[in-house]
Amino acid sequence: MNVNGTLIWYYHICKREVWLMYNHIVPDQNDENIALGRFMHEITYQRQEKEISFGHVKFDIMMQTKDHIVIGETKKSDRYEEASRYQLLYYLSVLKEAGISASGLLLYPSQKKRVKVELALNEEKKLKEIIRNIDIICSQTEPPEVEKNRFCKRCGYREYCYA
Repeated sequence: MNVNGTLIWYYHICKREVWLMYNHIVPDQNDENIALGRFMHEITYQRQEKEISFGHVKFDIMMQTKDHIVIGETKKSDRYEEASRYQLLYYLSVLKEAGISASGLLLYPSQKKRVKVELALNEEKKLKEIIRNIDIICSQTEPPEVEKNRFCKRCGYREYCYA
C-alpha cells in the first residue's frame, strides 16, 4: 500500500477520514472549507513551481536556494498544524529515502506565517509507526467508528458520519 501525504494529514485529524479517503469516498466538494483551501492554493505563491509530483507524493511548492531544496506545504490556517507538519515530514522522508536532502516550510499565506520543518530521527520513527497504523486502518472492511472531535464541525465528510 502506498501511503501518501494526504493520508498522513487525515490520520492526525480523524482515523475514519483515513479509511474513507483510502476507499475513494470523496468529501463534499461543495464544502466551503474545501473550496477555500483550493482557492488559497491556486492564488498563492504563483511565481513558485507548484504541484510537483515525486513518486507517489505531490508537493504544493518547491523552492531552491543555491545549495538547498525547500518543500512548501500551503495551508489556509494553522488550525491543523500538527497534521500539516507530519504531512510535510512525510514528504521530507520520501525525499531522504531517494537521497535528496531538503527542508520544509509550512506556509499560511492568510496569516502571513511560515513554520520551518526539519526531519529528525525521532520523527522518522514516529512516521513509520503512523504508516503501520494507516495500513491497519485501510485494511479493515469497514470504517472505524465515529469519534466526535473538534474537527468534525468543519469536516467535508460530516454527512458520512452524522447524516
